[in-house]
Amino acid sequence: MSYFRDNIEAMAAYVPGEQPQGGKFIKLNTNENPYAASPAVARAIQSVLQGGLSRYPDPLANAFRRRAAALHQLSPDWILCGNGSDDILTIVTRAMVGERGGIRSAYPSYLLYHTLAEIQGAQFEQFPFRPDWSLDDSFALAADNLRLVFLANPNSPSGTMLPPDRIAELATQLPCPLLVDEAYVDFAQDDCVRLVAQHENVMVSRSLSKAYALAGLRFGYLIAQPQIISGLAKVKDSYNCDSLSIAAATAAIDDQTWRMENRASILGTRQRLTAALRDLDFAVTDSQANFVWAVHPQAAAKTLFEQLKASQILVRYMHFPNWGDGLRISVGTNSQIDALLDVLGR
Repeated sequence: MSYFRDNIEAMAAYVPGEQPQGGKFIKLNTNENPYAASPAVARAIQSVLQGGLSRYPDPLANAFRRRAAALHQLSPDWILCGNGSDDILTIVTRAMVGERGGIRSAYPSYLLYHTLAEIQGAQFEQFPFRPDWSLDDSFALAADNLRLVFLANPNSPSGTMLPPDRIAELATQLPCPLLVDEAYVDFAQDDCVRLVAQHENVMVSRSLSKAYALAGLRFGYLIAQPQIISGLAKVKDSYNCDSLSIAAATAAIDDQTWRMENRASILGTRQRLTAALRDLDFAVTDSQANFVWAVHPQAAAKTLFEQLKASQILVRYMHFPNWGDGLRISVGTNSQIDALLDVLGR
């Protein structure tokens, strides 16, 4: 006998990238930042610990909201904080999509979007990217039950990005909210924050897991018009961000000098990794993220994944039905990338 709803019983769980519990692996499979976070983060955490953890945190994380709002030249009521950007995606889905409502995303893209639709008992539809990773106007076609559209930009696994002007065109045509998932945008050339003020139905989510090296802490935020933020706040958990994460995230986003230096390091390594993989005959898309998508014309991606793992190097093997498979390789340190390239070369 099952006590679960039918859709929960039938669905497959979302499978995160492998997190090895033993052995010394070079981890290039989950797009983590390979460098330590800003030193300001440890100081902020220590300050909270000295004051104790006996009190509940600020339910809206206002210290972070004020700092993020200043960074984006907005007011704090345009910001909603979450326990990682995945929490933001969950809050938006719970608030806006009922059972049998429609959710749409591009394909292939972030696998969690489908999982969120299944949890909600919603209908999920995917519109395939063109071969050049663009989207045609059919992506914005109206549907009677369409309630929410997810668009990862930069996209995973491709690392490609739609220009903000193109996203503005799609938002104008869509009859529902469009959440632009900018988890990797700190490594890109542009972003869509300015579209939020221009289009009520545009929301932008951000993560501190990648560019700020806080994947283990879990903190993300949403930028949307105040009336949207107010409605979403009704749905979030009462204290969805703890005192340590609020303090650490606020210190991290306040240290923009560290972010820019870290970004420069990762972009330099990304460029070197892309060129080296192409020298090994991989087809590599031009990435706007902290990873690359690589496909080899002769060597099977799954075999390469297994051989790398046997050499204590983890990358992400991904297979997409009716699309194909390949390797998503996170940008690590220069020494980690040297080790990867050495094994691939052999």
